[in-house]
Amino acid sequence: MCGRFYSDKEIAESILRMAGGTAREVNIPKTGDIYPSQQALILSGREPAFYAETMPWGFPRFDGKGLLINARAETAPEKKTFKEAVLHHRCIIPARHFYEWDRDKNKVAFRYEDKSPLFMAGFYRRFEEVDRFIIVTTQANESMQPVHDRMPLILPENQLRDWIYDQEAALQMLAQPSPLLQSVREEEQQTLLIDN
Repeated sequence: MCGRFYSDKEIAESILRMAGGTAREVNIPKTGDIYPSQQALILSGREPAFYAETMPWGFPRFDGKGLLINARAETAPEKKTFKEAVLHHRCIIPARHFYEWDRDKNKVAFRYEDKSPLFMAGFYRRFEEVDRFIIVTTQANESMQPVHDRMPLILPENQLRDWIYDQEAALQMLAQPSPLLQSVREEEQQTLLIDN
C-alpha cells in the first residue's frame, strides 16, 4: 500500500511546467511528507493538455470512518466505488519517494536511484462538491517485497499521457509491474543529510 509520500518544490515546479497553461492558476501546496487527507499537486486530464491542480488525498469511507487511500489495480475497474473514476477520471500523483514501514516499524523510503520524480497512477472522484484522489497499488516487485507485498503503480514518464487520456491503454497499464526502486531506511537518510 502507500500511506505517505514526499514531494518537494523542484517536483512541483516540474509538474507545473508539464501542465503549461494551467500552471498560472495553481498555488503550490505543502511540500515535504504528504499524509492522507492533505492537499497534493496532481496532473489530471480536464483539458487536452495536462491540467495541474491540487486535491485532498483519500475517498471518504461510506461508514464515515476514515479514508480509502489506495485502490488495488487488479480489482479497481470492477469495484462500484472506483469503476467510473478509473474509466473517466485518471490522474498522476508526482513524488520524490514514498514510504513503507518494515516488520520492525522502521520507516523506509522507496525512490529511483537517481532521485528523479516518481509518477504514481491514481484517479479521482467528487465527494460533496470536492474532488479527491486515490493512489493505485499493485503487487510488490522484488525491490519492495522485503518490506511489503503492495506498492504504488508507478508509470514511466512516456506513459503519462496514455494513462490520463487513453482508456484502453490505461486499463492495460493496470496489469504492468512497477519499476525497481532503491530503498533507503530513515536512519540512512538522516546520515546522508548530516554528511552533506
